[in-house]
Amino acid sequence: MRETKLADVPAIFQIFADDEVTKYHDLETATSLEQVQFIIERRADRFKNQQGIRWGIAKKEDNIIIGSCGYSIKNHFQVEIGYELARGYWRKGLMTEALRTIIHWGFHQLNLNRIEAFVMLENTASIKLLGNLRFVEEGTLREYGFWKGQFHDLKIFSLLKRDYMTFKF
Repeated sequence: MRETKLADVPAIFQIFADDEVTKYHDLETATSLEQVQFIIERRADRFKNQQGIRWGIAKKEDNIIIGSCGYSIKNHFQVEIGYELARGYWRKGLMTEALRTIIHWGFHQLNLNRIEAFVMLENTASIKLLGNLRFVEEGTLREYGFWKGQFHDLKIFSLLKRDYMTFKF
């Protein structure tokens, strides 16, 4: 995992230009490299302003970005986790490995107490991923999200530090 740079725009564009990747994402499917450049710059600004941190997930063999994961910071003890992965790498355990790493880092380095995730009801792969990581489903927030011109019901999941400390990944 590493910081994303403007040199990564073409690789990240390939991810965000896929309708299946953005299907449950609060971003429109990318149609230009400029859109992806804006995403990278916005993530860098959010890090600089201590509003979030996002790591690129790169292939070991060639360092090409195939996804990302990170946090939006709500306060000193609470964050929202987010992630996406290129379709060719789905269901191979890569996102599980990446999220385990940042969850451990969040609880041990940031001293977080709570990590939240918001997931569209239809996103069964993400729901399964969070369950495997021991997130607890807390309920459904009706019409909580609004993107792509419509409201979306979202399931909210959380992982608390006290629960995380009682089991090993």
